[in-house]
Amino acid sequence: MTIRVWDYLPEYHDERADILAAVARVFESGQLILGPGVAGFEVEFAAYHGVRHCAGVDNGTNAIKLALQALGVGPGDEVITVANTAAPTVVAIDGTGAKPVFVDVREDDFLMDTDQVAAAIGPRTRALLPVHLYGQCVDMAPLHRLAARHGLSVLEDCAQAHGARHHDQLAGTMGDAAAFSFYPTKVLGAYGDGGAVLTSDENIDQNVRRLRYYGMEDRYYVAQTPGHNSRLDELQAEILRGKLRRLDTYIARRRAVARRYTEALGDLAEPGGLVLPTVAPGNEHVYYLYVVRHPRRDEIIERLRAYDIALNISYPWPVHTMTGFAHLRYAKGALPATERLAGEVFSLPMYPMLSPDRQQAVIRALRDVLTGF
Repeated sequence: MTIRVWDYLPEYHDERADILAAVARVFESGQLILGPGVAGFEVEFAAYHGVRHCAGVDNGTNAIKLALQALGVGPGDEVITVANTAAPTVVAIDGTGAKPVFVDVREDDFLMDTDQVAAAIGPRTRALLPVHLYGQCVDMAPLHRLAARHGLSVLEDCAQAHGARHHDQLAGTMGDAAAFSFYPTKVLGAYGDGGAVLTSDENIDQNVRRLRYYGMEDRYYVAQTPGHNSRLDELQAEILRGKLRRLDTYIARRRAVARRYTEALGDLAEPGGLVLPTVAPGNEHVYYLYVVRHPRRDEIIERLRAYDIALNISYPWPVHTMTGFAHLRYAKGALPATERLAGEVFSLPMYPMLSPDRQQAVIRALRDVLTGF
């Protein structure tokens, strides 16, 4: 049986009774849209983070888009972010009518190089959008200083960092607002799409709530900016409520998997060879992905197929190199670290229910391939 980078079935089999009970509660509640499941999850997810407000939305992309709009970002504005992220981060910026402006990343931890942000700020810059990538946080202090100096908003992209901490602050609590995805693969994943916006600013929260519901404040009446249908599904919300209570357990299991990889592969790490994940100072990594590097990445992935192991690349195409964003006019080489990493990174299987036997099979196969070079 193929060992994949992610598999929800072991978790489903383990939690099946709770999941089906959540489904039954929704179907028996008599309210299928914005009912007690969504309301309960919003309260509980906000409480987990110690913030005042949470607005559930339909996916992580719209969480970013609606949060930016709620912060006042629109056509003609610029938002500074990175290109080594999933395309939805940038698609969301584009969806507001604003222009994405990219800075490069640090090669050791793949996170936004905050030293480059000041030079990217211009008269149209409206917001900074750091991406907490692979399970750990961007250094937020320099961004806060720049935001205060230039009057900018800070929106955290937390799609990959549920429960991660930076100097003991949870991801999602260090900006004006934070966007989360609950796509099934996430650290806190639904059984379909879902997202949320966290904030302690009541105006931002109310703006997101209005925008997720066509722009309506009262039923059937749009008084301000029109929105569209971006509501979190009641069924997914009720499932997420149960999973939220297990989030810290999921994180502990992910960290245990990461430790086994690091201990078993550490002796293979060498200059010009395998590079294991680096945890940035002050960070508590939750290992949404366990991302390694090797200059012969493509060959490694191909050889591992013979062992029935399917790995993943996050991400093979930096956003600024995609033809869909050619209008941004970034030349090849504009973001050298980002482009170099895109040719070398790959992800090992990582999920809470990954069995020791399967992880050991991955370790053994990867060692075989690497020692054969």
